[in-house]
Amino acid sequence: MDCVTLEKIVEDLDLEIIYRAKDMEKVEITASEINRPGLQLAGYFHRFAYERLQIIGNVEWDYLSSLSKKVRYDRFKNMFTYPMPAIIISRGLEVFPEIISLGKECNISILRTELPTTKFINALINYLDYMLAPETTVHGVLIEVYGMGILIMGSSGVGKSETALELIKRGHRLVADDAVEIKRVEEELRGEAPALIRHFMEIRGIGILDIERLYGVGAVKKSEFIDLVVELEFWDEDKEYDRVGLDEEYIELLGVKIPKVVIPVRPGRNIAMIVEVAARNTRQKKLGYNAAEELNNKVKEQIRNRKNNNK
Repeated sequence: MDCVTLEKIVEDLDLEIIYRAKDMEKVEITASEINRPGLQLAGYFHRFAYERLQIIGNVEWDYLSSLSKKVRYDRFKNMFTYPMPAIIISRGLEVFPEIISLGKECNISILRTELPTTKFINALINYLDYMLAPETTVHGVLIEVYGMGILIMGSSGVGKSETALELIKRGHRLVADDAVEIKRVEEELRGEAPALIRHFMEIRGIGILDIERLYGVGAVKKSEFIDLVVELEFWDEDKEYDRVGLDEEYIELLGVKIPKVVIPVRPGRNIAMIVEVAARNTRQKKLGYNAAEELNNKVKEQIRNRKNNNK
């Protein structure tokens, strides 16, 4: 998402509207940085980041309280000449009448939160980082298996949803079926379902299932970081599949490389169980243990020992 509207920020973070600008719904925030205008309130406007949300906390409020009404008005008037998106007062502090009158005069929204300044700033930056993160939508199923996010991909009809349903029966949790919205949060990928189809799943021959109602709230999850991509494909007799696992395969999504395994599907294979094993194996690799490398090292050591014994 390239931007988020001020109105959505107000709604999602439960901000109190002291004065609503006439075009508040059109005000767009495009960066997650914020500004505490202490220097500006002291009269220094060089490099003023006016395009950011302006946060007035306890320190700024105490400083303003020490000024006379005329000086306070003049300081705010200089500040309100810049097209700021909004001013937010934290801690539920009293809003100076000068802010309200200038907000109305300059058509700039005045907002307030009950949260302490530091907590609110952390919440706001985390929210903006997530909302403004690069995103894409992929066709697949995202499910949490043993605490790891497994994105199951593959061609239509290969059995993605059926595999996910079997995993849910085994106690794992559904995040998204069919469409997975993925955001890059710092250097990780977080996936979730579009709000309209969240917790729903389509099974051919049965139709639409509400997983939360069928299996309970413990069977679903709103979002999950993606740790592994499992690609299901129909078994190809002419293809040589990896039987050792020494060659790591990755898929790149939004500039982030995610480990990937290809699982061939044919009658009689328990795909859900194989996905569980793939999740456990990926966790072991993240913890520094690679079974394929361990076996390879043992084989190499045995070969070296035989060569030494033959000398």
